[in-house]
Amino acid sequence: MTSGTFYALLAGFLGAFASSSAKLSLGADYLRELCETGVNNWAGGKHWPNQSDTTLCERLHIPLHLLCGGFLVICNTVMWTFFSKALRHSFSSARATVAITASNFIFSTFLGKLVFGETHSALWWVGISLTLSGLLVLHGCQAQIQQKDRKDQ
Repeated sequence: MTSGTFYALLAGFLGAFASSSAKLSLGADYLRELCETGVNNWAGGKHWPNQSDTTLCERLHIPLHLLCGGFLVICNTVMWTFFSKALRHSFSSARATVAITASNFIFSTFLGKLVFGETHSALWWVGISLTLSGLLVLHGCQAQIQQKDRKDQ
Protein backbone atom coordinates (compact mmCIF):
# COMPACT_ATOMS: atom_id res chain seq x y z
CA MET A 1 0.00 0.00 0.00
CA THR A 2 1.44 3.34 -0.97
CA SER A 3 1.80 6.05 1.61
CA GLY A 4 -0.73 8.20 -0.28
CA THR A 5 -3.36 5.47 0.04
CA PHE A 6 -2.54 5.02 3.71
CA TYR A 7 -2.97 8.75 4.36
CA ALA A 8 -6.21 8.71 2.36
CA LEU A 9 -7.61 5.85 4.47
CA LEU A 10 -6.68 7.69 7.67
CA ALA A 11 -8.30 10.88 6.37
CA GLY A 12 -11.47 8.96 5.50
CA PHE A 13 -11.61 7.41 8.98
CA LEU A 14 -11.06 10.76 10.68
CA GLY A 15 -13.76 12.33 8.50
CA ALA A 16 -16.19 9.60 9.55
CA PHE A 17 -15.20 10.03 13.20
CA ALA A 18 -15.68 13.80 12.91
CA SER A 19 -19.16 13.25 11.47
CA SER A 20 -20.03 10.93 14.34
CA SER A 21 -18.72 13.50 16.82
CA ALA A 22 -20.87 16.17 15.21
CA LYS A 23 -23.92 13.93 15.41
CA LEU A 24 -23.19 13.25 19.09
CA SER A 25 -22.57 16.88 19.99
CA LEU A 26 -25.54 18.30 18.08
CA GLY A 27 -27.87 15.30 18.07
CA ALA A 28 -30.90 14.73 20.25
CA ASP A 29 -30.13 12.54 23.23
CA TYR A 30 -27.45 10.20 21.93
CA LEU A 31 -24.94 11.30 24.56
CA ARG A 32 -27.39 11.00 27.43
CA GLU A 33 -28.33 7.46 26.35
CA LEU A 34 -24.67 6.48 25.97
CA CYS A 35 -23.87 8.00 29.36
CA GLU A 36 -26.74 6.22 31.08
CA THR A 37 -25.78 2.92 29.48
CA GLY A 38 -22.16 3.39 30.52
CA VAL A 39 -23.03 4.38 34.09
CA ASN A 40 -25.44 1.47 34.47
CA ASN A 41 -22.87 -0.98 33.12
CA TRP A 42 -20.16 0.48 35.34
CA ALA A 43 -22.37 0.41 38.43
CA GLY A 44 -23.50 -3.14 37.70
CA GLY A 45 -27.07 -2.08 36.91
CA LYS A 46 -27.60 -0.53 40.36
CA HIS A 47 -28.71 3.03 40.91
CA TRP A 48 -26.41 5.43 42.66
CA PRO A 49 -27.06 5.79 46.41
CA ASN A 50 -28.29 9.19 47.64
CA GLN A 51 -29.13 10.18 44.10
CA SER A 52 -30.75 13.60 43.87
CA ASP A 53 -33.11 14.78 41.13
CA THR A 54 -30.12 15.60 38.97
CA THR A 55 -28.43 12.46 37.78
CA LEU A 56 -24.79 12.17 36.87
CA CYS A 57 -25.58 12.10 33.16
CA GLU A 58 -27.66 15.27 33.38
CA ARG A 59 -24.71 17.05 35.02
CA LEU A 60 -22.32 15.71 32.38
CA HIS A 61 -24.64 16.55 29.49
CA ILE A 62 -23.07 19.89 28.50
CA PRO A 63 -19.42 18.88 29.12
CA LEU A 64 -19.95 15.78 26.98
CA HIS A 65 -21.41 17.90 24.17
CA LEU A 66 -18.41 20.24 24.39
CA LEU A 67 -16.03 17.27 24.40
CA CYS A 68 -17.63 15.88 21.24
CA GLY A 69 -17.47 19.33 19.67
CA GLY A 70 -13.75 19.40 20.49
CA PHE A 71 -13.32 15.98 18.88
CA LEU A 72 -15.11 17.35 15.82
CA VAL A 73 -12.64 20.23 15.47
CA ILE A 74 -9.58 18.08 16.20
CA CYS A 75 -10.62 15.27 13.84
CA ASN A 76 -11.39 17.72 11.03
CA THR A 77 -8.03 19.45 11.50
CA VAL A 78 -6.07 16.19 11.47
CA MET A 79 -8.23 14.85 8.61
CA TRP A 80 -7.31 17.84 6.43
CA THR A 81 -3.65 17.30 7.32
CA PHE A 82 -3.83 13.67 6.19
CA PHE A 83 -5.82 14.69 3.11
CA SER A 84 -3.08 17.09 2.05
CA LYS A 85 -0.43 14.41 2.71
CA ALA A 86 -2.47 11.93 0.65
CA LEU A 87 -2.59 14.45 -2.21
CA ARG A 88 1.15 15.03 -1.97
CA HIS A 89 2.06 11.30 -1.92
CA SER A 90 -0.49 10.08 -4.50
CA PHE A 91 0.02 9.85 -8.23
CA SER A 92 -3.08 11.98 -8.82
CA SER A 93 -5.51 14.05 -6.84
CA ALA A 94 -8.38 11.95 -8.20
CA ARG A 95 -6.89 8.76 -6.72
CA ALA A 96 -6.54 10.37 -3.28
CA THR A 97 -10.03 11.85 -3.41
CA VAL A 98 -11.58 8.54 -4.47
CA ALA A 99 -9.80 6.65 -1.68
CA ILE A 100 -10.83 9.19 0.94
CA THR A 101 -14.45 9.24 -0.19
CA ALA A 102 -14.74 5.46 -0.30
CA SER A 103 -13.09 4.96 3.10
CA ASN A 104 -15.26 7.70 4.60
CA PHE A 105 -18.43 5.92 3.39
CA ILE A 106 -17.27 2.58 4.72
CA PHE A 107 -16.09 3.86 8.10
CA SER A 108 -19.26 5.97 8.49
CA THR A 109 -21.34 2.84 7.97
CA PHE A 110 -19.47 0.92 10.66
CA LEU A 111 -19.45 3.82 13.13
CA GLY A 112 -23.16 4.42 12.56
CA LYS A 113 -23.91 0.80 13.38
CA LEU A 114 -21.51 0.67 16.34
CA VAL A 115 -22.30 3.99 18.01
CA PHE A 116 -25.87 4.76 16.97
CA GLY A 117 -27.26 1.32 16.22
CA GLU A 118 -28.26 2.42 12.72
CA THR A 119 -29.58 -0.09 10.26
CA HIS A 120 -29.86 0.50 6.56
CA SER A 121 -32.47 -0.67 4.09
CA ALA A 122 -31.65 -2.71 1.00
CA LEU A 123 -32.08 0.42 -1.14
CA TRP A 124 -29.38 2.20 0.88
CA TRP A 125 -27.00 -0.73 0.32
CA VAL A 126 -27.73 -0.68 -3.42
CA GLY A 127 -27.03 3.06 -3.50
CA ILE A 128 -23.76 2.83 -1.56
CA SER A 129 -22.68 -0.13 -3.71
CA LEU A 130 -23.31 1.87 -6.89
CA THR A 131 -21.47 4.86 -5.44
CA LEU A 132 -18.45 2.76 -4.44
CA SER A 133 -18.50 0.99 -7.81
CA GLY A 134 -18.45 4.36 -9.55
CA LEU A 135 -15.53 5.44 -7.40
CA LEU A 136 -13.65 2.25 -8.28
CA VAL A 137 -14.29 2.81 -12.00
CA LEU A 138 -12.99 6.37 -11.66
CA HIS A 139 -9.95 5.06 -9.80
CA GLY A 140 -9.29 2.46 -12.51
CA CYS A 141 -9.67 4.98 -15.31
CA GLN A 142 -7.19 7.31 -13.66
CA ALA A 143 -4.66 4.47 -13.32
CA GLN A 144 -5.00 3.58 -17.04
CA ILE A 145 -4.58 7.21 -18.08
CA GLN A 146 -1.43 7.50 -15.97
CA GLN A 147 0.05 4.32 -17.46
CA LYS A 148 -0.66 5.59 -20.96
CA ASP A 149 0.96 8.93 -20.18
CA ARG A 150 4.08 7.16 -18.86
CA LYS A 151 4.36 5.05 -22.02
CA ASP A 152 4.05 8.15 -24.22
CA GLN A 153 6.96 9.87 -22.46
